Amino acid sequence: MVDVHYHIVQHDGGWAYKVNDVYSETFTSHEAALRAAKDASERQAVAGETAAIRYQDSTGFWHEELAGGTDRPHADVVDDDEDDAGRAASA
Repeated sequence: MVDVHYHIVQHDGGWAYKVNDVYSETFTSHEAALRAAKDASERQAVAGETAAIRYQDSTGFWHEELAGGTDRPHADVVDDDEDDAGRAASA
């Protein structure tokens, strides 16, 4: 099973969640980014239909593969705000 980690980080004058090197849109508050990351991580667990997918890796190479609708990753939310360790969250 693949693990997906949604990190809450400061970004572009606000807050965002980040998966690997990809940032979400910027939110005005830490709490809004945290809610959005929790929502996105929860949707990772929802089964869907088997479908052909195409994606680009970190080197710019495109891949095509068949993604099983029940092959869902484990997703969690990690709060990377070091200024307030009490805000750590897990979904």
